[in-house]
Amino acid sequence: MFKKVLIAEDIDIINSGIKSTLEAMNIAEIIHVSYCDEALLKLRSESKKNTPFDLLISDLSFEEDHHQQKIKSGTELIKKVREEFDDLKIIVFSIEDKPFVIQNLCNNLKIDAYVWKNRNGQKDLEKAIQHSYSKTGFYISEDLREAIHPKKAIEITAYDIHIIEQLSYGILQDNLPTIFEEKQIKPSGKSSIEKRLKFLKEHFNANNPTHLVAIAKDFGLI
Repeated sequence: MFKKVLIAEDIDIINSGIKSTLEAMNIAEIIHVSYCDEALLKLRSESKKNTPFDLLISDLSFEEDHHQQKIKSGTELIKKVREEFDDLKIIVFSIEDKPFVIQNLCNNLKIDAYVWKNRNGQKDLEKAIQHSYSKTGFYISEDLREAIHPKKAIEITAYDIHIIEQLSYGILQDNLPTIFEEKQIKPSGKSSIEKRLKFLKEHFNANNPTHLVAIAKDFGLI
């Protein structure tokens, strides 16, 4: 079983519930942080000391307060963590149930499990921890499996995220082919990008690229 776990959760009562679950599973070292910036710093510091964490359990939503944070969401935290700690096991424990968000976390950010914060959340979390430790493949709460069925949700790919991210930086649609060619993102052709952008706008009911970026931010995709 995991020996060292980091919890990124800003609600005390939820954090207490997670800790109780971990303690009941005889996990030796449990560390809790309330901010995403703090979570990344803690992962880095323990790695440098050659005492790395085995598992990260993170929420997606974090309340803003007087502490200024560079990383403001769990999705952004996980994205940065994956860039530095490719082998770290990651479980998301969140109330979020939007299929696009879950698919992005599973397919693009390669999390190991997604647990829905509902009445069965604590039991599901224990199952997710056991699954992530002993098995391969993605674990998701039973109540959410139907929500991400291929017939009910479109798959948001890494290519889609690249398009939306560039638009969020203020890059004009006409300039995307040049940017993609420079970054070696394929396909980089104008028609391919236009076709995928049209598809994204239709499925997200976005009126224009700016509206698409706003929707993607709401969903935690960027």
